[in-house]
Amino acid sequence: MATTVQPAVVVAVAPAWRFFDASVAAVRRLGPSFVRLTLTGPDLAAFGAAGRDQRFKLVLPRDGDGLARLRGCGPDWYAEYRAMPEQQRPVIRTYTVRAARPERAELDVDVVLHGVTDGHAGPVASWAAAAVPGDRIVLLGPDRPCPDPVRSGRPWGVEWAPPAAARTLLLAGDETAVPAVCAVLESLAGDPRPVTALLEVPGSGDAADVVLPAGATLRWLPRDGAPRGSRLVPAVHAALCGLGITAAPAAPPEEVGDELLWEVPDAACADGAAAAGCYVWLAGEAGVVTTLRRRLVGDLGVPRGAVAFMGYWRDGLAGP
Repeated sequence: MATTVQPAVVVAVAPAWRFFDASVAAVRRLGPSFVRLTLTGPDLAAFGAAGRDQRFKLVLPRDGDGLARLRGCGPDWYAEYRAMPEQQRPVIRTYTVRAARPERAELDVDVVLHGVTDGHAGPVASWAAAAVPGDRIVLLGPDRPCPDPVRSGRPWGVEWAPPAAARTLLLAGDETAVPAVCAVLESLAGDPRPVTALLEVPGSGDAADVVLPAGATLRWLPRDGAPRGSRLVPAVHAALCGLGITAAPAAPPEEVGDELLWEVPDAACADGAAAAGCYVWLAGEAGVVTTLRRRLVGDLGVPRGAVAFMGYWRDGLAGP
């Protein structure tokens, strides 16, 4: 009796990230250093924000051909981007979702206006500073909450995942971390753990109104011309000492290379947070984050498993 072999069924799996077409619906200046853009468009009804610090990318095409080439690449878009001539590459920068309203096909993004007043702004900051309703923009982001296979099920582009073993929470960062930290704070209304947030911003006018949950403290640390990190580093040290973190012998200084520091513990591994009694989320300029990492892990003896370190950017280095 002949056996009929059925052809294999190939199921196409959509990539976790894709391009979204959008336009500016509203512009709101939040302070001297920040502008909030509300983006809208039918595509954004499918935007898959999976966490309060969800990252995505804003894309400004230099020409239509470069963007069209990336759109056709699927998950391999970055290799194609690197292979393009510089003059054809779209400008791509990473941002954090401040708020997502998929039922209204809307998304808020807060853009730091680095260098706008002195003529040294990057392309996205310049675009955001001049944006008006109706301006078109492209996003590259998740089309659904999708686990990252490399990182034990953590969603793509999401790092905030405090383990239950952490008894207290500490968030700290510079102005580029403000949207993520504020979004996280607003999400903690039902969390009974005490939380402290420390945000270093360019000036005193950049402090924003944030709806804080019970037991939360938010401190704005304006530099007002002081060096970057000069307010944040001692404030983080003092906050951890206030939590009873005991000092340990200092570790040797770490080299700061061109690669951004990015070290996030697996949320399933709660030993570090349990030992320290806290979970720390740090983000901002890579040199400052490296200094904080050295201070926490080397000087104070905080277990590495209790801290998420994220170098969002490096001063003087542009990139997607």
